[in-house]
This record gives sequence, structure tokens and C-alpha cells, in this order.
Amino acid sequence: MLLSAAVSRRTLPLPSLSALSPSSASPSALSTRSSLRFSSHPRATHGSKASSLPRSPSAPAPAVALASLRSLTLVLRRPFSSSSTSSITMGAPATGRVDTADRVHALRKLMADANPSVDAYIIPSEDEYASEYPADADLRRGFISGFNGSAGCAVVTKDAAALFTDGRYFLQAEKQLDPKVWTLMQQGEPDVPTWQEYLYKVVPAKSKIGIDPTLISADDAHDITKELASVESTLIPIAENLVDKVWTTKPARPSNALIVLDKKYTGRSYEDKVSELREELKKKKFVGGVANMLDEVAWLFNLRGSDVPFNPVFFSFALVLLDRTILFIDPATITDEIRAHLGKDVEVEPLETFYDALKKESASLKNGEKVLIGKRASLAIQTALGGKSKAPTERSIIVDQKSIKNATELSGFRASHIRDGAALALYFAWLEEELSKGTKINEYEGSEKLLSFREKLAHFRGPSFTTISSTGPNGSVIHYSPPETGSPNIDPNDLYLCDSGGQYTDGTTDVTRTWHFETPSEEQKRAFTRVLQGHIAIDRAVFPRGTTGFLLDVLARRPLWGEGLDYRHGTGHGVGSFLNVHEGPMGIGTRAVFNDTPIKEGNVLSIEPGFYKDGAWGIRIENLAIVKEVNTPHNFGKKGYLGFERITMCPVQVKLIDAELLDDVEREWVRTYHAEVLEKVGKELRGLVSQQGIESDVKRAIGWLERECGAKI
Repeated sequence: MLLSAAVSRRTLPLPSLSALSPSSASPSALSTRSSLRFSSHPRATHGSKASSLPRSPSAPAPAVALASLRSLTLVLRRPFSSSSTSSITMGAPATGRVDTADRVHALRKLMADANPSVDAYIIPSEDEYASEYPADADLRRGFISGFNGSAGCAVVTKDAAALFTDGRYFLQAEKQLDPKVWTLMQQGEPDVPTWQEYLYKVVPAKSKIGIDPTLISADDAHDITKELASVESTLIPIAENLVDKVWTTKPARPSNALIVLDKKYTGRSYEDKVSELREELKKKKFVGGVANMLDEVAWLFNLRGSDVPFNPVFFSFALVLLDRTILFIDPATITDEIRAHLGKDVEVEPLETFYDALKKESASLKNGEKVLIGKRASLAIQTALGGKSKAPTERSIIVDQKSIKNATELSGFRASHIRDGAALALYFAWLEEELSKGTKINEYEGSEKLLSFREKLAHFRGPSFTTISSTGPNGSVIHYSPPETGSPNIDPNDLYLCDSGGQYTDGTTDVTRTWHFETPSEEQKRAFTRVLQGHIAIDRAVFPRGTTGFLLDVLARRPLWGEGLDYRHGTGHGVGSFLNVHEGPMGIGTRAVFNDTPIKEGNVLSIEPGFYKDGAWGIRIENLAIVKEVNTPHNFGKKGYLGFERITMCPVQVKLIDAELLDDVEREWVRTYHAEVLEKVGKELRGLVSQQGIESDVKRAIGWLERECGAKI
């Protein structure tokens, strides 16, 4: 799954904005609670909305024994539907245009009626937790624009509406945006401003720019404030989100049950993590720190949830002081088991009291005392804590801690990827056989079949993102997802790109393979081979400690550049451990942000170069890899050297490789990798033979695996 290659946001330190009013930053209380969707027959829950049914605030929280939870499947899947909200679901199919004229008109009226009135209004993609993939209730940018890609920002003025997104979504945005209402701003293209630049270069001078202060980072807000001052414009925090007032059919936020992730999966107790966090806070001269991102809280407390599709997280904040730990969450989710896990040292407070608690903490700070907030923390959080002097931004300590996996987590990653490789072999073998018989299988049916194979595996909890199952021209839409109805049939005479992943109790997977089920063209083979060479170059790279992904990125693009080709996305992203499939702070790509953080031992990263011929087909090859120490003959500078251990286990189609373009080292890489895949996945498949009703599938998959891994090159 891909990250953007677009220009990153700037984070220059700037003067803080004026304080908000005491009540301005408080979000509304959660209005819906529901139990976590567990089922020993998860297929029966697909498409169901049972988990979204509200229950009385006084109803008891679900008391499910933790032992039984471990044997069941946590469904982290976003169902498709024909409801009014599905049209703006992030990661949903790239369907037709949504009529947004009335929505934008209503928003403009609210802008004019606001006190003070504003000349422009910013609608980011993120929620108040800075989530890349928010819950349905927080998809404001998708609602107002009709564009449901995961990345983008909308700016509405009195007489214009602009949607900013990166190269992954250019084609999708063109299909979904109403050109009579919206102008698509292709970020990263020459002479196209960022959304921040648009505010002071395109929007007229002396304008008032409105923003929900919970939805913009404090750093971004200060940067924009400084730039706006140069044209005598101002940034106006507006407590009540204006899009929410237009969105009359806005769904309620879920508040699902939690599970404890056992130490046999995490490798560390939550008490150890909190203790380490406190030590780091002391070293940095802070009296406390805020965890404002959902995966930070889930990781810190060894808890998982299902409030956000595909991401095993739950709505919450945490405040860790040197002598207190406070978890802000819906109290109804705290069962006896969760309470016992947290112990007496963690105070649990209602989520809606978070901002008031920050204000109280700010008032108690002595002269010079400070609370750390991360670079992604909102303006509302910083303001509640008393501004920049009391709550300066630094990179989150938890983000760094979480990104370096311990030995237990790395073992889980390896094991989960072998199991996942078995599901991939089962699926691709089935798909090839069915297509060879002339069976018509559409893209969505293919994605469902892959899901059905993953559901047979131990520890499977749900997909880690919406599967990209794309045939022919749809493969060139980088973040395409097939609609449940109207998906085209998979064409055996064209390229098929499948990017998918799973959430397992012991790890998160993300893998892309490109296949041709008949005879590929020479152009396709040449492009595929150049992508493969770039993938191999990163996989084989050895580099000194301190090297960033920004410096490694060129290795993946060099073979394509020699052909005059390239791709509009990052080359690699971090991956969480039974957490978000996109995880920072490190990554591999051309964005300046990838030069901020070196790649470190214990990181798990994707390697996923690609090429996309617009309107024709797409190619991507993606593996996940563990960053490991490498023993080199020398150790110049006494830095130590690092490299990658690939953990994704799925063959690369030899039929698509132009072997004459490979050198001996690259050929040997393919042979060695395929031998490893055959050994590990073959053993896993043979272990599945005893499962009732799957024997023929396993036999087919083993034969397919032996053929693909044994193909000569």
C-alpha cells in the first residue's frame, strides 16, 4: 500500500496563535457505543451493520472473556453499501461523481454567517487524531467534495472550491470531482501550489481563513499564520465544524469493545512502555506528554479495538505525567478484564473531558514546566495546554519507540507473513485455474475470494486496508478499489495488479503482485523487469546507520529512469505490529520528510516501486522487510551497517521478466527468493491439508507454487 511522493508540509517554528475560548476546542461526546465485532463465522458479518446499532448509554459494556476473544476473529473490515455515507468512504471504490453543489453552497452560507465571517474554509482529510484513515463519521473532506481518496485537502472560498491531492489519486479525483464545482490541484506538479500556499498566493489578501482547530496540527497552523500575515490575512479557529452542520446524515462514531494484546505478541508489558516513556520525558525536561494519535495509545497500553475500519485502534487520548497516567476513552469500553489489565495506576476518564483536563493541567504547571506534544498534535491540544510556551512540539517519543520492533514482534511478523503467503498462493492458483477455464470473475469477486482464503488462517483478524484488485486500465489508478457492483471482469489477456494485506494478532501484512495469465507484451515485460530491478536494488542495499529513506529512494527509481519512466508515489512506508499498515516516522521516498528520520534496526518497511501507464495498465511489486544489522568486512566510521530481511512470501511471476535485462546478481536474487518462498509457504500449505473442505485448494496451490518458484530464469 502506497504513500505519497508529493511535497511534504513544512514545520518551521512560528509564533503561537491567540488562545481559543475555554470551550472552543472541546469535541462533542461520543454518541454511539457498540460491541467489538467478533465472530467465529466472520463471513456472516460481512456487509452487516449490526455492530453500528446504538445501545443505551446506561447499558452495560460487553463482558467477553479475553480467553474466548483470542479464538475468534476481530472483523476490521469496512462493508460496502449503497447508503448515502458509502459514497464518501475512504478507500471505497472509485465510483462516479457525487453532486456536491448544494453542499458547497450551504457551506458558503455558514462561512458568511460565522462570527466572525470567513472568506475561505479549510477541510482536511484527517480527524482530530491526525488519522490517515478516519472513521466514516470523520470523512468531512470526502463528504464536501465527493472525492474519497485517502489523501487530500479541500479549500472552499466565496467563489471557488479547490481539491488538493497527490499523484496516487489524480485519475480517481478526475472521475469523482464535479468540474463545475471543484478545481483539481495536482500536488507535486509544476506550478501547482500546495493547499497552504494557495491560502496566501491565490486567495485574495486580507482574507479571513476558517479552520476547525482540532483538525490542523499546531505546527501547520503557525506556519500558515506567518505566511498569511505577509498578505494581511488571518487564520480563524472555528470551534464548531462547519461541514458537520451541513452534513445532516453524518453517521455516529462507533465505540466498540477492546481486547488486551498479550505479552506473547507485544514482547513488553504496557507498564514497561510507560516507564520508558517517563524516562525519556525526564531526559527532555518535560513533566508530561500527550498521546494524540490512536495507534500511539493502542501501542502504549497493549490494547486493540475496531473503531476505525482496517486499523485495530479505538477513539482515545492519553496524558502521561511523571506521577500519573490518564486514559481518555468511552468508559463503557472498560470491562472488568480491561480494568484488571490497566491496574490501579491508570486513571480512566471520559473522552469528552480531554480538553478540559489539558486546561486544568496547564493551570497547574509551575514556571518553566512544559508538556510535550507531537508534531501531529492539533492546534486545539496546544491551545488547551496554554500555547507553545507550555506545550512545544517535538517528534513524538512514542512514534519512535513504536517503530522499532522487539524480537517478539519481529518473530510475529515473520510467522504472519508465511501464513499470509499461503493465502496468496491459494488465491492466485485458484484465479489462474478459473480464468483458464473461461470463468468470468470480476475484480470485486476476486478480492472477496482472497479474503475468504485469509479467513481460514490462524490469528487472522481482518484486512489491513481495502484490497486493490485491478485489471488492465484500472491498474493505472494507483489507489483503485473495485466496487461491489459493476466491477469489470478480470481480463486474462491483460495485467492484473493485486495489492492486499491482513491484520493478524502477531503482525500486519501488505503485499502487491502483478500477474499476466496469458502472454504479456514486450512493453509490459520490460516495464515489469525495470520495476523488479528497482525492488531488488532496495532489497539488497547495505548502508551505514544514519541513512535515511530519502537517500535510498533513488536505487528503486534508477532502472526506470534509464527508460524515461517513473512513479508518483513513495517507495516504502513503515508498518505497525497488528496496528496501522502505514506507520512513521521513517519511510522511503522523494518527500523531504523522508530525510528527517534515519532507518533503524528493527523497523519494518515496505519496498514497492511501480510503473503505471495511464489508461492502460499498472505494475507494482511490494514486499515488507525488516531492517537488520549487516556484518561487513569493514566498519568505516564505526557506524555499523544495515540492510533488509525480506519477509513477504509470494513468488514474482517469471513470465513477466525479461531475463536478458537482468544481471547475474539479480537472477540469483530471484532464484534464492523463490527457493525460500517454496520452502516456507509450501510447508505452511501442507499444514492446511487437514482442514475440511480445503484439500483441493491446497493441492492446487502447492502445484502452482512449485511451478512459479521453479520457473527457470
